[in-house]
Amino acid sequence: MKLLTGNDLKTGAVTWWTGHDWSIHIEDAINAGDRADEIARREEAARRVNAPYAVDAEQRDGKPRPLHIKERIRALGPTVRPDLTLKPADPDHREWVI
Repeated sequence: MKLLTGNDLKTGAVTWWTGHDWSIHIEDAINAGDRADEIARREEAARRVNAPYAVDAEQRDGKPRPLHIKERIRALGPTVRPDLTLKPADPDHREWVI
């Protein structure tokens, strides 16, 4: 499984490809598969995201999970202060979807 990640051009927030747009919630990410590099080039050229790239991932408990620790931290936030992590299930944060 391949996920696409990058950064939002306005805020710098970590974003994930949803199949039609970008979201700050990794749960919205889809498997970009063999098209990951093509999609990344197209999205960067359209200036919809900064520095997109593909990451290896797996499905765990029905949710995408990056395999590398760096990408898990990008997806879920700091490891030393759980109170600062992104709360994707929190309805108040859903308006942040990009």
